[in-house]
Amino acid sequence: MAPRDIQQDLEEQFNDVVSRLQSKQFFQSDWDIASCAVFFIFVGMVLMLSILVLIRCCCCCDDKPRRRKVGIQNFALEP
Repeated sequence: MAPRDIQQDLEEQFNDVVSRLQSKQFFQSDWDIASCAVFFIFVGMVLMLSILVLIRCCCCCDDKPRRRKVGIQNFALEP
């Protein structure tokens, strides 16, 4: 590809984006809206899961004593 082709391609894309912004019509079809929604849902789920992992790993309270087993030990199950 020649540099002129790349420059012309970028100008066409820039003009397309500017015309969409001016017409306030960001999406051309329902598929554009659906793909954008799926993308943002995916990104949101990844962020939510990473926040939950950080909360679980970093903010667990080690000050509390560990629970001890309560009850009778069944010696019949041991060899």
